[in-house]
Amino acid sequence: MGRGSPIPTMLRRKIVEQYQKGVTQRKIAKTLHLSSSTVHNIIRRFRESGTISVRKGQGRKTILDARDLRALKRHCTTNRNATVKEITEWAQEYFQKPLSVNTIHRAIRRCQLKLYSAKKKPFLSKIHKLRRCHWARDHLKWSVAKWKTVLWSDESRFEVLFGNLGRHVIRTKEDKDNPSCYQRSVQKPASLMVWGCMSACGMGSLHVWKGTINAEKYIQVLEQHMLPSRRHLFQGRPCIFQQDNARPHSASITTSWLRRRRIRVLKWPVYSPDLSTIENIWRIIKRKVRQRRPKTTEQLEACIRQEWESIPISKLEKLVSSVPRRLLSVVRRRGDATQW
Repeated sequence: MGRGSPIPTMLRRKIVEQYQKGVTQRKIAKTLHLSSSTVHNIIRRFRESGTISVRKGQGRKTILDARDLRALKRHCTTNRNATVKEITEWAQEYFQKPLSVNTIHRAIRRCQLKLYSAKKKPFLSKIHKLRRCHWARDHLKWSVAKWKTVLWSDESRFEVLFGNLGRHVIRTKEDKDNPSCYQRSVQKPASLMVWGCMSACGMGSLHVWKGTINAEKYIQVLEQHMLPSRRHLFQGRPCIFQQDNARPHSASITTSWLRRRRIRVLKWPVYSPDLSTIENIWRIIKRKVRQRRPKTTEQLEACIRQEWESIPISKLEKLVSSVPRRLLSVVRRRGDATQW
């Protein structure tokens, strides 16, 4: 038992029981393998207060009290992107106390705070937030049934994975330069740009781009993949086509082609991937592809197509049904990015 550690409750109770039976303090200390002063102090506290609990206030007092911790928590929540070193410099000046980085790190944990990796979200200016908020308010009246008539489309990039997976490795302190403990990365890994569409009725067609993407190639994809998917999923029923504001999508020739085909297009706010359900599909597929770890672009394409076709209808219906909640979240956050 370390120096200064409190005696366990069961052991203190045995000391008091032996004392009440008339056993001498020296014999109690010898029997329980304790010092005579420890036994004496426990018995003295029992005679004075009638209790065997540890006296409050024992041990070294912390350098930051409760009031200081509240001020530290307010500063951390106001400056969430500050480093521990910057917070330490502020605390030394604010509290006028000699504080180390380790002390501040422990104090942050006492404030029920912890350092996490921040989620990546697109930058939104005040105008972007205002437009997103207006768009969300205009579409709050849409029912889930109407959102199920939307054909969602988007592109996403998939990369071939090389080397070890993950940023963490199990090793000793001395193994930091062991080649097996390195995280390997490739400067420009081989990748595929994929276009796809889906609805609450099922998954549509999938197309792998070759070369750069422009408006002419995008129109070819719409003719060869979007139109057949719309006929297959909606069986002639009216539907709304969704696409983001990428340049090939908003080009004048693309807009003219959609107008000639009498395709109703859902007006989409800028920088709003959190409102598109197909973005969730891409994340699901990328997670599963990472687990399979394809080594070539051919294997990567095969994995993407297999995972694309394995998405269940129940998952699609759940994602489409979440759109009204996403819109409500945008309104509540005044146009800022949501959790989706």
